[in-house]
Amino acid sequence: MPQHPDVEVAVRYHEAVARGATGEELASFFHEEAVQQEFPNLLFPDGVRRDLPAVLQAAERGREAVDRQRFEVRDAVASGDRVAMEVTWTGTLAVPLGGLPAGHVLRAHIAVFLEFRDGRILAQRNYDCYERPDRTGTPVR
Repeated sequence: MPQHPDVEVAVRYHEAVARGATGEELASFFHEEAVQQEFPNLLFPDGVRRDLPAVLQAAERGREAVDRQRFEVRDAVASGDRVAMEVTWTGTLAVPLGGLPAGHVLRAHIAVFLEFRDGRILAQRNYDCYERPDRTGTPVR
C-alpha cells in the first residue's frame, strides 16, 4: 500500500541521518528556510533551535560523537503537509559524554513533528525522551 509522499521522505531522512549523512545529502531533505527545534532533553537541557546551516553543523558534530545509530520508525501519520512520527533511536557513543564512556549505548523514544513545503522539510520539532543509562552501557528499563 503506498504511503503519503511526505512520510516516505521523512523515513528516508531518518535513514540518511542514521547513515551519518551530512552536507548536500542531508541538506537535500530540507527547505532552505528550515528550522529544527529540539525541546529540552538529556543532551540539550535547555533545548536548541537551529536554522539549516546549524542543522548541517550539528550533523558534522554528531558524526564525531556517535559511532553508529539507528532509528526505528514505530508509527507515522500524515495530514496535509504535516507528518507525525514515533521513533526509537539507539546510538553508540564514539567519545565519552558526561561521564559515560565511549561505546556506551544511549536509547531515546522520540516524537517528531515535521512540516513540509514543496516536498522538503520546512520545520522539525523533536521531543526526545532518553532512557536512563546505567554505567555499563545498557539503558535501564
